[in-house]
Formats: sequence, structure tokens, C-alpha cells
Amino acid sequence: MGDFLVKYLFLYVYLILRSSSFFFSESSNLSPSCKLRRQFHLNGMHKAGDVILGGLVNLTHVADKMNKTLSYILVVNSDTLCVSFDPPGFRHAMTMAFTIDEINKNSNLLPNVTLGYSLYDNCATLGIGFSAALSLASGQEEQFLLQENCLGTPPVMGIVGDPFSTFSIATSNVLGLFKLPIVSLVSLSYCVLFNDRQRFPSFFRTIPSDAFQVRAMIQILKHFDWTWVGLLVSDDDYGLHAARSFQFDLAQSGGGCLAYSEILPWGNDPNEYKRIVDVMTKSTARVIIVFAHQMQMTQLMKEVVRQNVTGLQWIASEAWTLVEGLHTTAFMPYLAGTLGIAIRCGKIPGLREFLLRIHPDQHHMILNAFQMRQFWEFTFQCRFAPPPAGWVESGGALCTGQENLVNVETDYLDASELRPEYNIYKAVYALAYALNDMLLCIPGKGPFRGQSCATLQRLDPWQLMYYLEKVNFTTPNGDQVSFDENGEALPIYDVMNWLQLPDGRTKVQNVGEVKKSVSKGEQLTIDEDKIFWNFELQEPPRSVCSESCPPGTRMARKRGQPICCFDCIPCSEGKVSNATDSLECTSCPEDFWSSPQRDHCVPKKTEFLSYHEPLGICLTTASLLGTFVCAVVLGIFTYHRSTPIVRANNSELSFLLLVSLKLCFLCSLLFIGHPKLWTCQLRHAAFGISFVLCVSCILVKTMVVLAVFKASKPGGGASLKWFGAMQQRGTIMVLTSIQAAICTAWLVSASPAPYKNTQYHNDKIVYECVVGSTVGFAVLLGYIGLLATLSFLLAFLARNLPDNFNEAKLITFSMLIFCAVWVAFVPAYVNSPGKYADAVEVFAILASSFGLLVALFGPKCYIILLRPERNTKKAIMDRFPINYHFNFLLASMPSYDFIIIFKINLSLTNLGKHLGIGLCTLEN
Repeated sequence: MGDFLVKYLFLYVYLILRSSSFFFSESSNLSPSCKLRRQFHLNGMHKAGDVILGGLVNLTHVADKMNKTLSYILVVNSDTLCVSFDPPGFRHAMTMAFTIDEINKNSNLLPNVTLGYSLYDNCATLGIGFSAALSLASGQEEQFLLQENCLGTPPVMGIVGDPFSTFSIATSNVLGLFKLPIVSLVSLSYCVLFNDRQRFPSFFRTIPSDAFQVRAMIQILKHFDWTWVGLLVSDDDYGLHAARSFQFDLAQSGGGCLAYSEILPWGNDPNEYKRIVDVMTKSTARVIIVFAHQMQMTQLMKEVVRQNVTGLQWIASEAWTLVEGLHTTAFMPYLAGTLGIAIRCGKIPGLREFLLRIHPDQHHMILNAFQMRQFWEFTFQCRFAPPPAGWVESGGALCTGQENLVNVETDYLDASELRPEYNIYKAVYALAYALNDMLLCIPGKGPFRGQSCATLQRLDPWQLMYYLEKVNFTTPNGDQVSFDENGEALPIYDVMNWLQLPDGRTKVQNVGEVKKSVSKGEQLTIDEDKIFWNFELQEPPRSVCSESCPPGTRMARKRGQPICCFDCIPCSEGKVSNATDSLECTSCPEDFWSSPQRDHCVPKKTEFLSYHEPLGICLTTASLLGTFVCAVVLGIFTYHRSTPIVRANNSELSFLLLVSLKLCFLCSLLFIGHPKLWTCQLRHAAFGISFVLCVSCILVKTMVVLAVFKASKPGGGASLKWFGAMQQRGTIMVLTSIQAAICTAWLVSASPAPYKNTQYHNDKIVYECVVGSTVGFAVLLGYIGLLATLSFLLAFLARNLPDNFNEAKLITFSMLIFCAVWVAFVPAYVNSPGKYADAVEVFAILASSFGLLVALFGPKCYIILLRPERNTKKAIMDRFPINYHFNFLLASMPSYDFIIIFKINLSLTNLGKHLGIGLCTLEN
């Protein structure tokens, strides 16, 4: 439609210029000449001044030429009559006249310059409106003509108007070629096409474009969380452009989805309206946005009433928000509660008083009194003489000119809702401020070529446009007026609400505003307490395709449906969403895990073998118990150290063995508690050295027993020289030193260290000590196993030696327990995760330590404490056969005592020499 309009426009311009010789004389050989060749017959109002501002307003409507009910008829051409008076258009014209009059009285704005105006009626017709625009640009009236050479002050400095989008496109396409500023003023000139500055370089407007109206509606949707809406638009440029803009901005903002989008047809099409209402009824969307005009809304609401479609929240575009024709008793049960966008309402002080002073005879203010007489006849329902035929006979009154406007109730005088008028007021002031800034230019510091300034005597329209682009002022209502790069003033809309009063009347009340400021951007302000909701609960409806996903879930789109239709999927373990309608679940940091509700991350539980848990308590208790038992046994042996049972078992090695067992019990405590660097390094070293010391003592005891009994045989005395007191101590020291060296090498090369293990459990941090070097750990255990195996084998060989209390049997049994525990330890340790590996190792330490303690010292303590009659020399020696000839010797040494029972093949002197002992004869 727009392309067709442009083609039609240029054809129309061509015909006008060719037929009227509008800009050049036919005999001038293309030399400039501004002689008037032809005039349009246009309806207008004019007032002289130093500078003229043009205006295009809608004073009348087109009627058929045969309809001559009014006394004044303006013939525009052979087919058209402009006869139907339009009161709102007349008030618009009077607002422009008032604003110019107010500016002329302001000494601070345009001093020494008087503004005038030239207003033309577009008769709500494209051709007439376009002719009026060309007349303003060329100076059709004689007093506004340029000089002979087409230089001088232009006929008008700028044009305020046209009130229709289609007309504005036509006039701006042509007048933009001459850079003549046009400031649009009222509700229908907000087509987004005007943002194209290449096509409309001189077009400005004081009301928001469709684009901002769309964004304002999206702001309302977001405010009430309406994400599932229906869209109805009129079948014209206004509706179709709004639909495209709305769908694009809605998708960009992510504020919602369209459940459906339908085009309302022109004219009466019951089947199509029935189909559209059926779509509305079947949809789950409870909010409907309508970009349409009164005619389409009337047809739509008739079908809504017929089908009794209730429970809908209507959002009205500016085109029908304030239309009173929809406030009917039939429609209001359905349309009550409607929220709508309306042009900003502002107060203009003094306008009402100015309107009351209008009189048909005030020719000094308005040069053409035609509209004045039309207004007077319309307001007072009378006719000036001569009246139309039959007027008096039918009882019609004659106008005298003495009627008083104060006594008449008319919307013309209502200054409480000034919306289009307020934008006219801002448009005129914008041109005045731009002109004032231009006149304040200092020669030599101007913005034009050579730093020159523009003057009223030689002014090109584009020079005024330069200042209009930079104008910035504030109205008495506090609204800032400036133009952006698209020629659009800072947008502002009022948010209106339809309220049905108890008496049946409808009140459209202001409940908020949406505006854009330079510093804060777009802002929506709504007073929800003032809003009337047409629902039982008196609260905003819910209009969503899917209910919001709570924290802890994410949205999963339903295939084949808009993004607003989704399922709520719980976040997986380790991921959270802490906001409503989250698109994705985010992973928790390494040391955190998702809460049970999956709505926030919580620190992971820490796991280690703790002193406070039952397993840790049991192992700690067992460790301390073993340490205590070792101390008790050591005390018993110390107290009974002179008894035969203690002296017969090599008391020095027994004491050292008890100390090493105590260390074994205590080293298990290093495996319990929060792992630290020093505990990780010390636990295995202490464990390895303690057990090597323990097993070394057992090994030496076993070797001594074997050596003594071997020495009792003929020729066996030489072996005793290797098992003296110093050799025994040295052997234990060497064997223990080897383990110490292994531990030192391990700690230096690859020291055990604390480690946070997150592999065992996703929701836990297992604190453990990594061994650092598996080889070092294996060598440590292997060395202990080697000594234990050797002790076991030697003790097994000596298990049948004659003795009433054979130590070799006890060592064999204890080593059997020890080896069994540690052989079972290896697979259990490898397959136990986290703290359970430490528990297995502690259990092995405690089990083997208790095994040694009980097996080696249990029988001795039993005899010492419970069977003292067996703790005698006789009881110990009764085991030997009587057919042997024995001497019984008691060997007494500083470090340990033991009973050696053997057949004397060596002299007592040599025996004492080899064993390093003093001999005494045992009495029976």
C-alpha cells in the first residue's frame, strides 16, 4: 500500500506542477520566477506576522455536493464538498492559534519577532491535504510570495500537521525534498515508516511512534507477567506494521509469546469475525491486544457479545483507548477493565479562557471567518441568515451572534483532557525554540559554511531544520521535549483503565505512564490500586501457556510449540537453578553440591575417618584399650620381673616388645581425624617402624631359642657366640634402621600428602592421604612381611623343643595371626574407598597388635596372676624326661634373664663365656 501511495503521489505532484506552472513562469526560459499562476480553492485561517508557521488540520469532512443542509458550503472541486464540521479539528486549530498568541506575549522567547500562522483544512481528503501542503510551501497567498528571484523569507518556516498517517506520508515525501520541517501533531501520524530519515529527512513528531507504543504494551505484559497473549490488528498499514513490530519486539525481549495473531477485516464480515472469536475462545490466552479502529472493534464486540465470551483482559491501542462509541451498555460487561495506551495528557493554562473569547465577529484574530460561522452554527444549533430553505419553517433558530459559550455544555470547551492539543502545543513551541536558537546565532560563530548564521531575510528551510534537531526544552507540565536521530520526541504515553461506574457510565481513568528519558531509559509506572479488574477476584488474570518453573527446575520447550509452552524438568544432581523460569541449570563449584531442592549450592559434605563417628570412636577406643593393656602387661612384668616365668622369657626383649606394641596401638590414632600434611607423612612411617621393631624383637627371641637348644647338642656351642646381649640389641637396631631408611627415602622422593577426592561420591569430598609412591608403600609392607614370615618359619621349626613352657609355640601362633591379618589386609585395602581404606588399615594394625599381645603375653599373665603355682622352677622343669642327666642353670644378665635347659656337653666356664652370664645352681 505504501509503494502504491508513493507512485500515486508523484503522479499527482507532476500533474499539479505541469498544470499550474507552480514554481516557474512559462515564458521565463527556465529562469527563476515566483509569479503566482493559479490558486487552489482551500478552506483556511490566517494571521499575519514576521514569521509564519503553517498548519494542516481537519476542520471539515467531505460530503456529497447535493447535501446542502448548512448555509456555508466550500466547493473544493467539481466533485467534492467540505461541509461536515469537525469540532475536535476546530479546537486543534484554536490551540495552535492560542500557542502562537502565548509565544508572542513571551518577551523571553523570540523577542521583537511576531509569529503568524496559516492554517489549511485538509477536509479529511488526501488530494485536498496534499494541495494545502504545497500551498504552504510555495506561498499561494499573495502576501506570502517570495521575491521575483525566488529569494527571501520562505512563505512558512515550518508546518504543524498533518493529523493522518497516510496524508503525512504523501506530504513528507515531497516536502522533504525541500527540507521544509514538518512537525506531526496528533494520534494518527505515528507510523514507524517515518523513522526512515533518507525518505523523510524533515519529518518530526511530538508523539511516540508505533514502535514505542508496542514496547509500552510489552512493558505492561512484563509488569503483570502475561506471557501468553493474543494479537488482533486492523487490515491496514497501521495494524500490519504494528503486528510485525509487536512480534519482533516480543521475541527480542523474551517477554512472552503469541498464542494467535488475527487480522480484523474492514466492513461487515460476520463469518470472519465469528472465526476470529472462535479462535479466541479456544485459546488459553486470557489477554488480548488489539491494534484496530472503532469500526473493527464494534464488529468484533458484537460477535463477542453474541457468543458471550467473558474472562478476557483487553489491551487497547491508542486508536481506540479513548473512543466513547465503545462505551455502550452492551459492550461494557466485556470491555470493563480494559487497559489502554493513550497520548500524553497535559494541561495548557489559559486555553479555556482563550476558547471562550472566540466570536464570529473577531476578524482581527482570524482572517477567514468561514470556520467561525460553522463552529457557531454547530455549537448553538442555529443558522445565520440567510438560512437554508425550510429551516425556519421546521422550527430552526437563527444565529444572532450574541449567544454565550459559557452557557453551553460542549466538549469543545473541556480542557481537562488535552491530548492532541498538548502535542500541538509542544510542536509549535518546538518550532519557536528552534527559530529562537537560530536568531541567537553570533555571526562568525555559526554552524554553517564559513561559520555563518541564518537570517530571516535569507533563510533556507534546512537551516531551521538544523536547529530543530537540536531543540531541547521542558513544558510547564514537566515533560522534556527533544528530538532523536529519527526526528521523534522523547516518547511518553498514559496508561488508561476502563472503569464502569455504578450508574452505568464509563470512566476512563489514568493509572500510570510509560516514558523514555535520556538518563533512565524506558520506564513504566502503574498504580495497581487504581486499576479496575473485570474479574470476580478483582485481581490481574493469569495468562501463561505453561506455569512458571520454580527454582530447582529448568524449562524444556515442547516440540512444535512457542517457547512459552514448556515442561519443567528438575535439575540433575550437582546442578541448580536459583531463579524462576531458568533456561539452564548451572553446575555447582567443585567444593559445592546441589541442595535437595536443587535451588542453591551447598558445601559438599566432608568425609574422613573422624573421632566423632561410630566407626572412628570404636577404632579409637580399641587403640587406647590396646595401649592400656600393653601398659598393664608391662606393669605386671615389671612387678614380677624376678619370677621364673618372666626371667625364663628373656625379660629385656619382652619389655622392648611391649613398648613396640604400645607404639603400634598409638600409631593407629594417626589414621583417624582430618588428614593433614604431618599426619599423612607420619602415619605410615610410624606404623612401619613400630611394627618392624615389634617383629624384630620376636625374630631375635626366636633365633636365641633356636641357638640355645642347638648349643645343648654336641658340637653346637659355637653358635651361641652370635647371640650375646650386644648382638641381640644390634640385630634389632639394624633391622629397624633398614625400615627407617625405607621410610626416609619414601618421604623424600614422593611424600604422602592430604588430598580432596571427589571421585568416590559426587556429593561428598573425601579427605584422604595419598601414599605418594605406591612402590614405597609396597616396600614398607613387604619388609614387614619378610620379617614376619622369617619369624614364623623359625618359630615353626622350634615349636616342639622340650620345655614346660615353650616360647616357640606362642611365637608361631602369634606370627600366624599376624601374617593372616596382613595378607587379608591387601585386597581389602585396595577395594575400600575413602575413609574405609583408613579403617581397614587401622583394623589390621589393631588386629595384628592384639594378636601379638594376646598370643605372646596372654598365657604368661594367666600363669602369673591366676596360676602362681606354675610360676616355679620345678613346674618349668617337670616337662623334661628323667632318663636324661640334666643340670639346671639360671642365667642372669643385666638386660634380660632366661632359663636355658640343656644337656651339659660344654663346661660351665665356656657356657658362661659364650652367653656372657653368671651361673648359679638351681635348687630343687
